[in-house]
Amino acid sequence: MIQPSATFKDNLQQLPSIDGVARVDLVDSAGTVVASIENQPGKKGSVAVYQYLKQTFGALDAKAAEHGLAVFAEHTADARETPGAHPNVDRLLAIAAGGPPLDIEVVAS
Repeated sequence: MIQPSATFKDNLQQLPSIDGVARVDLVDSAGTVVASIENQPGKKGSVAVYQYLKQTFGALDAKAAEHGLAVFAEHTADARETPGAHPNVDRLLAIAAGGPPLDIEVVAS
């Protein structure tokens, strides 16, 4: 498990490569895909964080969400101030606040 720094850019450099990842699917307890994060410009950081959370925690529960918020660093503060601006951070905030956990499925390209 990494020790998150104060900047997202520095944290990203500590995460495993997302080469070969097409997307990350988030799945609820009923088996429904509730969100997909495509490996494309503007979302690569989120794909890397969610893949790392899957590898480290196995699923997206409150503990994983708290760690993910630390990894997102300055984006977490911005998401708290501007709800909706960072939907992949908003999801972690909701789970950390007691929302239902999700499974993380990493889909290869």
